[in-house]
Amino acid sequence: MNKLGIVPEPPATPQGGGARPPSDPVALVGACFVIGAACRAQLPPPGPPEIAFAGRSNAGKSSAINALANRTRLAFASRTPGRTQQINLFQLKSGGMVADLPGYGYAAVARDVKREWQDFLWEYLTTRDTLVGLVLVADARHGLKPLDFTVLDAFVPSARPVLVLATKSDKLNQSDQRRAVSNIREQLAERYPAQATGIEVVGFSATRRLGLLAADRVLCGWLGIGEGR
Repeated sequence: MNKLGIVPEPPATPQGGGARPPSDPVALVGACFVIGAACRAQLPPPGPPEIAFAGRSNAGKSSAINALANRTRLAFASRTPGRTQQINLFQLKSGGMVADLPGYGYAAVARDVKREWQDFLWEYLTTRDTLVGLVLVADARHGLKPLDFTVLDAFVPSARPVLVLATKSDKLNQSDQRRAVSNIREQLAERYPAQATGIEVVGFSATRRLGLLAADRVLCGWLGIGEGR
């Protein structure tokens, strides 16, 4: 063992003073799959803080999680959009958890199965004590839809923070990207005027890494990592 490695040298500080800004995400890096829960009894006991990711099928939720985790195949998108019917939980290096919620709004499944699945999603969002924040993934080109508001209506009154990722922003030019984010902010301010300050909107693209670090800073803040950097 190299004895010099026991106490490593401090990193060099770039000329001009101050720490070098991070170039890669931190909050979800190193996440490991724990369990897929199809009902409340299968959820792990409440413990470390959890962050939930929700969104319509095909909105890019799996791609957003993978980009934030700096992985390619941590979260999987079903070959048949909307068919995943469980909450997938991942352990983070910080000790926190990420809950990948089932996509909604697309699946051609039996009505009674869909009802059970939606009831489980609602119960998780409204009763999970360790849930500290919600990331809602929405296609920037289409804005928030009624089912997105159904999810937000369940969570926003709790006064816990929300991050909306306006995904697939790379498919818009810069002017339309700004307009899309502004439109989502207006939708949220109109529906939730009392909680608007607790909701952030970030233009996002997993493929172009657009908004990646801005989203990561929010998640780090929720998890208490590096004081939100």
